[in-house]
Amino acid sequence: MKIGDRHYRTIWAEDGVVRIIDQTLLPHELRIVPLETLEEAAHAISTMQVRGAPLIGAAAAYGLALAMAEDPSDTGLERALQVLLATRPTAVNLRWALDRCRAVLADIPPQERAAASLREAGAVADEDVERNRTLGAVAADLLTRIAADRDHPVTSTAPLHVLTHCNAGWLATVDHGTATAGIYHAHDQGLPLHVWVDETRPRGQGARLTAWELGQHGVPHTVIADSAAAHLLATARVDVVIVGTDRTAANGDVANKIGTYPLALAAHDNRVPFHVAAPGPSIDFGARSGADIPIEERSGEELTWVSGLARDGSPAQVRVTPETSAAANPAFDITPARLVTGIITERGIAQASESALARMYPEEAGAASNGPGSQPHQGD
Repeated sequence: MKIGDRHYRTIWAEDGVVRIIDQTLLPHELRIVPLETLEEAAHAISTMQVRGAPLIGAAAAYGLALAMAEDPSDTGLERALQVLLATRPTAVNLRWALDRCRAVLADIPPQERAAASLREAGAVADEDVERNRTLGAVAADLLTRIAADRDHPVTSTAPLHVLTHCNAGWLATVDHGTATAGIYHAHDQGLPLHVWVDETRPRGQGARLTAWELGQHGVPHTVIADSAAAHLLATARVDVVIVGTDRTAANGDVANKIGTYPLALAAHDNRVPFHVAAPGPSIDFGARSGADIPIEERSGEELTWVSGLARDGSPAQVRVTPETSAAANPAFDITPARLVTGIITERGIAQASESALARMYPEEAGAASNGPGSQPHQGD
């Protein structure tokens, strides 16, 4: 996607160095950060300099490539895999990417692993771009159909109103995004759109990241408090909800950023379509239901402190809770399949059910049923 007049990916390799956009500094500062070691890549994932399930997978693949440049031995390979697997437990794309890279590297001589792992990481990134571009076209067609079926026509003064949560935009992928891919595609095709952007406490990925990238693309949008979303749904000010997913189980249960479940409940209660954008690698056929998906617990300081700019433009951190108050910070919740209208993939839109997802991805579903598959990673 473009920032100003320049096209960026969120991660890329250049002269043996992996470069990322540091998302912890957005929207106030655009800083490109080099990653030169395994430890720097793992730090970038765990501290959310890179975040979003597809991007985490690509970053893990590049992190493994950096590790192979340092120590391509079997011991170095296994150590790198364990370090990267421990960074974020919920997003299945991380394990998917590392399993893919391990399969490529396991049977080749150590001296060939650095070059092979860098090529494979590049392939993971390139395929993510194409996968989400295709998913965006599928989602844009859905938005166009919803706009055509509205009781009143979509116009520049009465656009299609889309509600989204967290950041499932191009910043959460290598490019294009998942939940926002269709928004960008439809906007570029001329469909009048307006996006309600949940702020997404406690890290504010909606207010900081989704609002910033929608603004860069020229998509009309409004930031709202998370607690305002149900009110907008109840007062007929939302036509469709589209969110991303960090892991979708075989039965259609969806793990996504905390706050997604109550949003789905409110959409269901007000008969507003609730769709999940899930590229294939985000569907884990090894997790039979949402109960098999580990939920990451992050530091309570993300809740008790907020970061931003002071009125004079200087960076500031402000405490918002009493010093003696404890804080719990689950990063994700599980939305049951019964609340999901449809799962948007690069292969089309599936019902949120085991049979429908298995028909959409028969090779992955078959592999999971015939072997151990992708076992849920408990992380730390």
